[in-house]
Amino acid sequence: MKIEDLLNLTAGRVVTEPTVTAINSVSVYPSKIDEGDLFISNSQEDIERAIQNGAYGIIFSDTSIKVTDPEVAWIEVKDIQKAAFKLIRYVLISRESSFYLYNEHELSFLKMVLTQKNNLEILPNDWRKMFEKILNSTAKMFIGTDELLMKMIKPDVSILNKEASCEIITDTLFRTTFKINSYIYQEKEIAPFHVDYLQRVVEFCDEHYLPYDLDRIKYTKHFVPVFIDGFLHVMNPSKSDKVAIFTDNLKDIYKSREYVRYNGAWVKTIVLTPPKTKVEGVDRPNWYESVDEAREILKNAYFNYAFVYALDKKMLPKIKEEYSLF
Repeated sequence: MKIEDLLNLTAGRVVTEPTVTAINSVSVYPSKIDEGDLFISNSQEDIERAIQNGAYGIIFSDTSIKVTDPEVAWIEVKDIQKAAFKLIRYVLISRESSFYLYNEHELSFLKMVLTQKNNLEILPNDWRKMFEKILNSTAKMFIGTDELLMKMIKPDVSILNKEASCEIITDTLFRTTFKINSYIYQEKEIAPFHVDYLQRVVEFCDEHYLPYDLDRIKYTKHFVPVFIDGFLHVMNPSKSDKVAIFTDNLKDIYKSREYVRYNGAWVKTIVLTPPKTKVEGVDRPNWYESVDEAREILKNAYFNYAFVYALDKKMLPKIKEEYSLF
């Protein structure tokens, strides 16, 4: 690409009088720069490494960056991230690529059930990693969860069908029997308020002829129930009425408590969160400062279901990954 075209694309300005007139490729990592390439960064150290590797052009936005080689095209822009994604959009003009914005639950189920990922890329939320993956991929389909970044690439980015609804036949908080595409899936390890996420993913896979296997269904990282005793040891469900439910989001806690309120009035619930975390419908959550403090709360509090936010189940002793809930 000619430097002149690069300036028009990024709305940048050259602050030197370079001897170069064009660049070959582009990267945000100095280790990937070869002679003739463009480097995008606000790190003085990385810029120097890129120039040593042969960079012909530098895009930066930090005004404290020092120009050290006037023969290189130093291009100042208002925002290097936006400039980088303008380049991505330019590159995508010549490709037939589609982009889909998922939420975290949808993505978890897609990763779980999809049996082949050919021609599909799942994008990281770090903008530099996303930039490199799109730039260097031959995939036709890209899926990401960062709404801001995805809309910088494609303002009208597609989403899944939010009206999709799965038919639930029987359910408890920890097991659900449901029907999808005329097949009944018996007592799967999925919360009943997660099955609609799964339905959306199935519809997406069917629409794009992506192979999947619903027998792979199990709990996601967003909702992990573990039956325990008073010493926090893992127990067989038939021998315990205490469950620690580990979640990485507050929405699932709210939905779980609503489910219990309508379906299990006898169940005593408590909620553990880091300090000053607000949980909808909970006036007084149990705040913990450390893992040890969370353990003490679980040991001493009276409950049937304890919702533990922002901690991993590894806080419990003697958990085996192969343990089956039922």
